[in-house]
Amino acid sequence: MTVVLILGSGPNVVNCRDWSRAPFDRIVAINNAWAVRPDWDDLIHPDDFPTERMPSGLRPNQRVIRAADYVPMQNTLGGFVYAGGTMAFTASYWALAALKPRVIAVLGCDMVYAGAGNTHFYGKGTADPLREDVTLRSLEAKSARLMAMAARQKCAMVNLSEDESRLIFPRATAATAATATPLAMDKTAVEAALAEERRLAYYVPSGRYWKEEERFDVTAVDALDALWLRSALQPQRGS
Repeated sequence: MTVVLILGSGPNVVNCRDWSRAPFDRIVAINNAWAVRPDWDDLIHPDDFPTERMPSGLRPNQRVIRAADYVPMQNTLGGFVYAGGTMAFTASYWALAALKPRVIAVLGCDMVYAGAGNTHFYGKGTADPLREDVTLRSLEAKSARLMAMAARQKCAMVNLSEDESRLIFPRATAATAATATPLAMDKTAVEAALAEERRLAYYVPSGRYWKEEERFDVTAVDALDALWLRSALQPQRGS
């Protein structure tokens, strides 16, 4: 079983440039994060990612993961309305389903955007979680759900950032990530949340949930988010 490092585009992602490859067995870069270090294994991006921002060439061990690859994987773990519409969550669900890791560590995925200064490691960028989107009403709840789904597969989710974060994953460092264990979750709350997901049936197999957004009840989504937040017995909120 592997230890996966997922790199987002937050300003602090550059902290990993000098890290040893060990203890990470696989490095997944989201969008522009492939430029942070050359030894990434998987580059995951949405279909509208600009071609001019792609790497000019791939090493033999490197591959690109597109929607045709990650949408089916995320669907097996709940789809996009519940799992969240950010590439940080998509990359994590893809890794969970495709790589079967025992630890997923994330960096540069805090989704906190300062009013001034750089929003991304490469300068100013588009802050997806700040757009109006039914999938993004509570990033904390979405991270609780991801943590619960990972724990069901005996996989730990950890955040290697030291900064304020919307993720509620436990904090870790590059040195301690490999020894992380899944956080205890409230199993009753998890089962209640999953039952409510089945009842609502807000699944969109194509992944293009925004084309069906009119059928989603925001109040119901908020209530479901509250259930997922309740499932985390020891939430580690960013501070």
